Amino acid sequence: MPRNNPPLPRDEFPVTGHWAYLNHAGMGAVPRSAVQAMSRLAMEVARDGELAWPEHKAHIEQVRHRAARLMGVPGTDVAFIKNTTSGLGMVANGLDLGSGDRVIVSDLDFPSSLYPWLALRERGVRVDLVRPQGSAEALPVDAFAEVIADGPAPAVVAISWVQFRRGWRIDLPALARVTHDAGALFSVDVIQGLGAIPADLETWGADFAMADGHKWLLGPPGTGLLYVRGEHRHRLRPLEPGWNSMSHREEWDELGLAYDDSARRYEGGMPNISGIAALGASLDLLLDAGVPAIWRHVDALCQRASDGLRRLGATVITDQTPAHRSGIVSAVVPGHDSTELRDRLRSHGFVVGARSSAVRFSPHGYNTHEEVDRLLDALEMLLGSPSRTSIATR
Repeated sequence: MPRNNPPLPRDEFPVTGHWAYLNHAGMGAVPRSAVQAMSRLAMEVARDGELAWPEHKAHIEQVRHRAARLMGVPGTDVAFIKNTTSGLGMVANGLDLGSGDRVIVSDLDFPSSLYPWLALRERGVRVDLVRPQGSAEALPVDAFAEVIADGPAPAVVAISWVQFRRGWRIDLPALARVTHDAGALFSVDVIQGLGAIPADLETWGADFAMADGHKWLLGPPGTGLLYVRGEHRHRLRPLEPGWNSMSHREEWDELGLAYDDSARRYEGGMPNISGIAALGASLDLLLDAGVPAIWRHVDALCQRASDGLRRLGATVITDQTPAHRSGIVSAVVPGHDSTELRDRLRSHGFVVGARSSAVRFSPHGYNTHEEVDRLLDALEMLLGSPSRTSIATR
């Protein structure tokens, strides 16, 4: 791929005028078209109030189907949520789980991905953690199979597609098969992959999946997506039923819990009109570019960063085998505190993350090879240890 020809148009991203932004695992940069969409719909409400609702309602359904296309699922199985945590809570608390039930989760997931499941212990649910073997923060499918076999059949196995700290990507279809063979439901937090890595969640066997809009989807905070496989809608009760959940949502005189025969039953009341419009504009950018093309570009940037980090003496702790790598590269720089190094890089115009002892890099489809090279140059200067390979040869 040409050196400065990213699949997402750089002029869509105002952040490029201020930063070399490589922290999409933390928060994505909202594109210009998404900001314009948010502003436009907010202004329409300001100008026309309720009269704007019919058009906005139709637009929400268009965005729903774009989101479904990105996830690889039917549009009827997608609901809009406010964030990943709310989606996890809907699943953990919407299923009929109680004393005698067993849930299996990974102890490497982001805390908010674990809390909804761990809280079920208060209801008598047995929650077992899958822990990595040795020092490697990797959880092969076999590790889950061992925990599944060591106890009563689980009701749910819950996992993150991409682990937030080191970027480990699990084999979702393989784990789905192991989970279903045990008679359990499979719930997947896809926040650290969706938008950067091609997804086919229905075919892969996910029963539930959720993601925030504000990371790799490049949407605004306060927007998110929930996938509920259609055959499980009868098992997952809506926790906040409202007029928008009902099949008769336009018939205000009707009463009774006649839930809509789609995932919209989980949306409750008035949707986040402007936020969904902004998310829709971001989804358009991703779909127009093609997530496979975005993934090839992001993967190349990550490999370029990894090679350069090793030349500078850093230890790349992210598994980079083709089956398990993601858009995240985490590296430990001996003798340097990750938070301090992150802050020093920021003072030079680079935005990266820090998790535990590692500096975390997470580029997207509008970043360039040149930005990665400049980052490596800045690191070389900050570390005060020139690499043996000339920067000019990169």
